[in-house]
Amino acid sequence: MTISPPRSARPLPPVEADVVVIGGGVMGLSTAYHLAAAGVDVVLLEGRQLGSGSTGKAAGGLRTLFADEVDVRLAQHGREALHRFGRDLGKDVELQVSGHLFLLDDAADVAAFEAAVKVQNSLGGKSRMIDAEEARRLAPLISTEGLLAAAYSPEDGYCSPEAVVAGYTGAARKLGVEILTGTPATGIHVENGRIQAVLSPAGRIATSTVICTAGAWSGRIGEWAGVELPVRPLRVPTALSTPVPDLPPGLPFTVDLGTSFAFRPEGSGLLLGAAEQQESWAFDQNPAESWLDDLARAMAVRVPGLGEVGVRHSQAGLHEMTPDRNALIGEAADVSRFLYCTGFSGQGLAMAPAAGEVMRDLYLGATATVEVGSRSAERFGARPSYELPAINTK
Repeated sequence: MTISPPRSARPLPPVEADVVVIGGGVMGLSTAYHLAAAGVDVVLLEGRQLGSGSTGKAAGGLRTLFADEVDVRLAQHGREALHRFGRDLGKDVELQVSGHLFLLDDAADVAAFEAAVKVQNSLGGKSRMIDAEEARRLAPLISTEGLLAAAYSPEDGYCSPEAVVAGYTGAARKLGVEILTGTPATGIHVENGRIQAVLSPAGRIATSTVICTAGAWSGRIGEWAGVELPVRPLRVPTALSTPVPDLPPGLPFTVDLGTSFAFRPEGSGLLLGAAEQQESWAFDQNPAESWLDDLARAMAVRVPGLGEVGVRHSQAGLHEMTPDRNALIGEAADVSRFLYCTGFSGQGLAMAPAAGEVMRDLYLGATATVEVGSRSAERFGARPSYELPAINTK
């Protein structure tokens, strides 16, 4: 599901704005909303429909178990905001506190998650390491064969990405944000290191500030301003199963690191995910023809009892991957007022509420809600490497 206003309701193209946000997914909408709530005049450009990029294909996971303190803080702050979302923005995001369960069959992964648990616990989290039998009690569908341990974060869960998009959209519009859908940015006019305007099919929008929240497409936006944003698109498919008989209640969002297989409840069935055997680093969002076979093999290992469950629908979205799987949040050093908030590598929904506040603070020069200095794109230097590991604590 994506969200777009009726054609007759679309505003006329503005001539100028304090800030132009490029990208209408959850990150851009959160940023626009928080800026507008602080009194900033904002225009948001989206080339298609709101939430039609990575957000619209997300599994909705809200995870706070990470090995890095910045990730934990962003995700915890985001989760708290989503708990208040209905009260603050008037939209039910269908939040389910089911817990997140990570199944581990490799000693190195066990050690990595033990370290992550310590980091999260030091920041008030309640995650813990558990044995395979306790993991089976939490998720009765799984086979424990080969498992060494598991990590469980009981306060985590999932929600509806579409509802989060709808909530931010309505609240932002009420605050005066001009949201133009079907209107891609086509260029950024920079003179002497200072932004002058953003170009689009709707016309030229004079501005001194651009905030890039374009997800997997952010590298292209950065090029227009002469800013290196090392973000690449990784295709990640998911599928919706047919109804599962006697589906156990309260299943956690479960990830098996050994196979990359993941599942969570969705209606009377399950939302299923698994990596493609042959990774696709491109903008093609059509799952490989062989992907359902990849999914079936992963399921046979970890949930063999689901062998007769069918697939009703499959799709693929793009994870906006950075070389170290950490987000890019900051402001360009050489181009005045080019800010960016992208590269969340599959964790954007959980962190978007906090990230929007951080972008507001960066723009205003205020103390940031979460200190994110380590997320500057400059950490990679001139030649970032994309030799990514398999799914890990990042």
